[in-house]
Amino acid sequence: MPAPSPAIDAALAATRARLLDERDAAGHWVGRLSSSALATAVACAALAEIDPHRHRRLIHRGLDWLVAHQNADGGYGDTVISRSNINTTSLCWGALAVARRIGQGDNPAYAHAADRAAGWIAAHCGFTGTIEPRALVRRILAFYGRDRTFSTPICSLIAICGRLGARHEAFALIPQLPFELAALPQRIFRWLRLPVVSYAIPALVAIGQSRHHHRPSPLPWMRAIRRRLRRPTLDLVRRMQPANGGFIEAPPLPSFVALNLAATGLRDHPIVSAVVGFLQEVVRADGAWPICTDLATWTTTLSVNAMAVGDHHADLLTPAARKHIVDWLLGQQHRQIHPFTGAAPGGWGWSDRPGAIADADDTPGALLALAHLARDDQRVRSAAAQACGWLLDLQNRDGGIPTFCRGWNKLPFDRSAADLTAHTIAGWQAWSGALPPQLLARIDAALPRALGYLETCQRGDGAWIPLWFGNQWAPDDRNPVYGTARVLIGLESCAATPVATGMIRRGAAYLRAQQNADGSWGGVQGVDPSVEETALAIQALCGTGASAHAAAIDHGLVWLLKTTGEGRQFPPAPIGFYFEKLWYFERLYPVIFTLAALHAVEVYRRQVDL
Repeated sequence: MPAPSPAIDAALAATRARLLDERDAAGHWVGRLSSSALATAVACAALAEIDPHRHRRLIHRGLDWLVAHQNADGGYGDTVISRSNINTTSLCWGALAVARRIGQGDNPAYAHAADRAAGWIAAHCGFTGTIEPRALVRRILAFYGRDRTFSTPICSLIAICGRLGARHEAFALIPQLPFELAALPQRIFRWLRLPVVSYAIPALVAIGQSRHHHRPSPLPWMRAIRRRLRRPTLDLVRRMQPANGGFIEAPPLPSFVALNLAATGLRDHPIVSAVVGFLQEVVRADGAWPICTDLATWTTTLSVNAMAVGDHHADLLTPAARKHIVDWLLGQQHRQIHPFTGAAPGGWGWSDRPGAIADADDTPGALLALAHLARDDQRVRSAAAQACGWLLDLQNRDGGIPTFCRGWNKLPFDRSAADLTAHTIAGWQAWSGALPPQLLARIDAALPRALGYLETCQRGDGAWIPLWFGNQWAPDDRNPVYGTARVLIGLESCAATPVATGMIRRGAAYLRAQQNADGSWGGVQGVDPSVEETALAIQALCGTGASAHAAAIDHGLVWLLKTTGEGRQFPPAPIGFYFEKLWYFERLYPVIFTLAALHAVEVYRRQVDL
């Protein structure tokens, strides 16, 4: 049965009001990311190693939060609604050991939580009785394979917190990261095809120096090289550190850096002091830290673009509100070579905070929002031209678009992604009639290559896999429903081309096949549904304009209206990945995605005359 129009109208009004009310005092959207057990554990461990007396209150509150948010099975997940995993549970088990440093070693709540975490680790690693340090380290390292940029920091924390025995012996279990390579120009990394990305250099240096300090190489010449390069590589990290101290705005990374430097005796180093300032700034009132400070740029552009479905943004945002958002977005466009990635000017990152990095999801998002808000503004046109060129320079040889840098390895950061490529296509197309002829010619050449990439990576069943979003209940944590919906939405701008027409038809068929019996969608058919995935699937199917999807759209809409209470409640789901596949949920996602879906339904019903 189709959803009744009064219910749709009520949900639209309520959802619009909710999203508009979510703006901050300045007039844009900041949102709120889920608190993170992983981030909280690493921050507590770092502060305890730096100065447990001075930071006793922060550590105590953080540990209290960990005790209060332990999963029923004794483990820890990345968010408060995530299932337990080995990495986060191991970090929390390590962090709970610092209770003794703040005079809480006999606190029964901390001891009980630590014992339960140890029990979960033992059960899931096949240990009988006590945890075997060498086997635990092997398990953590194996989780990420060749990429040691996150697994090694995890092991270093457990070692520094005393969970692997005496530090000298514990660090023998941890791989020596070649921090001396950071002294080389980054172009050498590309030439040698080393699995080192610029965002990992601070961790590479800090953990590499910590391993060298606690367990130096038996080779005299290697010890000499590392001693010689210790200061220059620290100076490099200091130059890469943003003004607020928070590398990539993610509390775990600066915490890992400060923890390991403090463990080598550098407790008062400027890098460590800046990290402490960052952690003090972003800690939450309940004592926890988020996985990232915020996604203000992303949530703002998503909000504008949701309002723009059906051209509602002009009705919902006053001229003054639109001007603020335009000025705010223009002020965030990167105007200099980025010290972290070496990226050229022209892109946008996920936040207006200094640690954000220009990327190929936020940049097309900003292009789309600015096209809706102020397409005829000469300042905006100039910014759009620079951003389109930035994305063109990012295109990989396979025609796809990566996140931060052109591909020279197989790491997530330089690997082409279907959702980013489709988003970029939409961004280019939004400015197709307002760019200099030379730039338009470059886009005309790049567009078929991007479409060819999407055709190549579309699965036989019609699905695409996204890079930065997943589903914890789906096979391999993948989320083909999200990926397919995002690609279909991105392809709307070139739906008339023959290659896009075929891809859209196959992708829409896949989405319809994945719909659950109650009308909802999860990451794949049969897993727990979410507002986010259902709303995106509805929007994507509406965007095809095909009347054949009417029944699926209406069935999904009935579920969406019921689950959101016709726009009055928006339970979030942990579908987001941050760096190193760390799960998060964002409070605004279900609101934004629902509004975009409801606007799309309006347009669709007019088109098919329902």
